[in-house]
Amino acid sequence: METLEEKQEILRGGQFLVKETNCEDIFTPEDFSEEQQMMRDAVKEFNDREIIPHKERFENKDYALTEECMKKAGELGFLGVSVPEEYGGLGMGFVSTMLVCEYISSGTGSFSTAFGAHTGIGTMPITLYGNEEQKKKYVPKLASGEWMGAYCLTEPTAGSDANSGKTTAELTEDGKAYKINGQKMWISNAGFCDLMIVFARIENDKNITGFIVEYDPNNPNGITLGEEEHKLGIRASSTRQVFFSDTLVPVENMLSVRGGGFKIAMNALNVGRIKLAAACIDSQRRVINYGIQYATERKQFKTPLADFGAIKAKFAEMATNCYAGESASYRAAKNIEDRIAMRMEAGNTHQEAELKGVEEYAIECSILKVAVSEDVQNCSDEGIQIFGGMGFSEETPMESAWRDARIARIYEGTNEINRMLSVGMLVKKAMKGHVDLLNPAMAVADELMGIPSFDTPDYSELFAEEKEIIRKLKKVFLMVAGSAVQKFGPDLEKHQQLLMAASNILIEIYMAESTLLRTEKNAKRFGEEAQVGQIAMAKLYLYNAVDIIIKNGREGIISFAEGDEQRMMLMGLKRFTKYANYPNVVELRNTIAEKMKAENSYCF
Repeated sequence: METLEEKQEILRGGQFLVKETNCEDIFTPEDFSEEQQMMRDAVKEFNDREIIPHKERFENKDYALTEECMKKAGELGFLGVSVPEEYGGLGMGFVSTMLVCEYISSGTGSFSTAFGAHTGIGTMPITLYGNEEQKKKYVPKLASGEWMGAYCLTEPTAGSDANSGKTTAELTEDGKAYKINGQKMWISNAGFCDLMIVFARIENDKNITGFIVEYDPNNPNGITLGEEEHKLGIRASSTRQVFFSDTLVPVENMLSVRGGGFKIAMNALNVGRIKLAAACIDSQRRVINYGIQYATERKQFKTPLADFGAIKAKFAEMATNCYAGESASYRAAKNIEDRIAMRMEAGNTHQEAELKGVEEYAIECSILKVAVSEDVQNCSDEGIQIFGGMGFSEETPMESAWRDARIARIYEGTNEINRMLSVGMLVKKAMKGHVDLLNPAMAVADELMGIPSFDTPDYSELFAEEKEIIRKLKKVFLMVAGSAVQKFGPDLEKHQQLLMAASNILIEIYMAESTLLRTEKNAKRFGEEAQVGQIAMAKLYLYNAVDIIIKNGREGIISFAEGDEQRMMLMGLKRFTKYANYPNVVELRNTIAEKMKAENSYCF
């Protein structure tokens, strides 16, 4: 029987940069199975019934409502989508877990945060790192919503530097338990949780250790909760400080191994990052829909707002970024799902397969977290602008969407950390031989020394020029990052602004390519006439990406190259970012906006 790897070549994480991907080999939202579509519809119905009608209560910090909705989600099986069936879950694949996360998250950021914290960092560390006894004891309660989970990592002095926490775990004299002392902050679901994943340091260990800590307010075991934090957004998401004073945790509640906490934290965050991207997609659709409906009804100068070119431009950009985020998120999700299946075929346990599957695409997880969290913020910001003065009012949905979106750029690792991580992880993969960056980078360096071709290529096929541009944009990254690695070696991580510039190039390549491949695949099977708006979005996204890459490429080159080297690289940048036929951007935007105006919704 053919293995998955023989059926199609599954690219390793980061390899999109140096290998061609055929559109047939990527997964798109148009590929959802009937079961996945039914699950999506059930989740949408739950969101429309239980979350959206109560928006005002969430905005007024009704924490009890958040807990009540979480319990209802548990009864319907939504909290256990990714949990294996033997522990009370639905045992669905990674794409399905993304789908549920996407559509359950768009009603309010308060519920989205509670759901994400519980199903991700609250449950997953036990599913993936727990021993059999721990999984049997705790996971069914978490999957059903009988118990709620929280995750205690951040401390007053340990934010992005997660391994620098001061919370301690000391073995008791009888050797039966650990005594935990310390303080955690920004703990989602703290106000109603029954179980916490707590990270603490044993003696002078280099790395922290994870523990499963039960919490019962009637028997607090040295655990004290701070007051609810009053936040800019996600107002009904319970967020408190948690204090531990001689909290006794049985030795059998250590998660994984001593000193293994840092690895648990990092891998939990990888999954959290791609899920956060999913959580931001349908939120954008809703904002766009509110905006279109308002702009169609609202008239100024006897003309609907939706007919003004300035407003059309906003809708086109909002829709394009939403479409790109969706395209890239499900491409990566299916890569992860396939890698998990491949490892299970090879004899890995579910735990090993899932861990390694997600870890393989940690670069893509960071890329998606950054790109989609910034898109949802821009989308809600433009949403306010379309509503004008009304957008600033609590009576319209835009201001709460804007406030809720703001946290997405901070949690699951700030976007600055994720930008630097994406490039850092790619360089490490290259050092390990998992992604061959060296040979392609050397080939680009040789190409810069050669004479460019002045032939006029045949660009008559759909996306022929756009695909060629993406190939050249990859050369920009290899040129900038390759030279930087040569110049600075291991000290590259100290040059943060250069890493940020390189990361912006990397992000735009992945997002633009994913958008293009999805659209090409669908144009081939549904016909180009059925994909007119999507083709316009793929071209518009790439056009914008080229601009971003020119700016960041130039900044990166100037920061470390001088003289002839700088001149040659800047000429290379110009060569690799040049269109033969520039698209009419105004026309593209009008095509996208007119289609949405006709449908009175985001319709892609």
